[in-house]
Amino acid sequence: MTERVTVRIDGDGVADVRLNRPDKLNALDLATFEALAGAGDRLAADPAVRAVVLSGEGRSFCAGLDFANFAAMAGERGDGAATGPSDRVRHLTADITAREPGRITNLGQQAVHVWRELPQPVIAAVAGHALGGGLQIALGADIRIVAPDAELSVLEIRWGLVPDMTGTAALVRLVGDDVAKELTFTGRTVGGEEAVRLGLATRTAEDPREAAMALARDIAGRSPDAIRAAKRLLNRATDGHDQAGQLLEESRALGALRGTPNQAEAVRSYFEKRPPVFADPQS
Repeated sequence: MTERVTVRIDGDGVADVRLNRPDKLNALDLATFEALAGAGDRLAADPAVRAVVLSGEGRSFCAGLDFANFAAMAGERGDGAATGPSDRVRHLTADITAREPGRITNLGQQAVHVWRELPQPVIAAVAGHALGGGLQIALGADIRIVAPDAELSVLEIRWGLVPDMTGTAALVRLVGDDVAKELTFTGRTVGGEEAVRLGLATRTAEDPREAAMALARDIAGRSPDAIRAAKRLLNRATDGHDQAGQLLEESRALGALRGTPNQAEAVRSYFEKRPPVFADPQS
């Protein structure tokens, strides 16, 4: 299996972390979640690391959840039962309200939240696509530098789902309540320049990784104690009082939607290239 996430640390103390499925536009699968969470934990424990750049190998940052997962989801019956016993389906029907040991997150959430927990600053360099879970990973960084032609989307509504990787908290924190709702309700795609205007991104650059590495080296040359203290204080100032409750409610909402008739219809209609026909909401 290809190494899902690569980590290289240069002599300046900058960690170059890359999603590494370029042939799949760095789409997310279970192994990628595990690799992201593990990479973050290792970097947090390394005092030589002063800053982190998070990017995607190839032409996209991350196109979201692996389409094979949605193909499996489309094969489920309306009651959520699977037509086959594949590992993907078993993962999709797992209890996502279960938390990782000692954490406030499940594994998918931790793949994002680990970057906010990291004591070192994290800069996401976004080129190509940052869709659904991919966008949520970028939102876990402290700073986002995006290409002008990048494509960002809160894509979960396409599948009849909600953002479930800390995205609900991050969106409101970054863009405000009304913009967060518009992006989540519509799933529309925004370019790099609009992303900056909305607050999804910090600034644009023609070469986001080069710009992010330059910024990371600048940060790495400053007092690591002051930088870590500043990140801790700024996170504290913007985090909600009940962050654990927010993330658990994300998981509960997604769990209640997954495998329902309307959620299955959202997936099937997309793959069948037809308008969806939804039943009345259950609640």
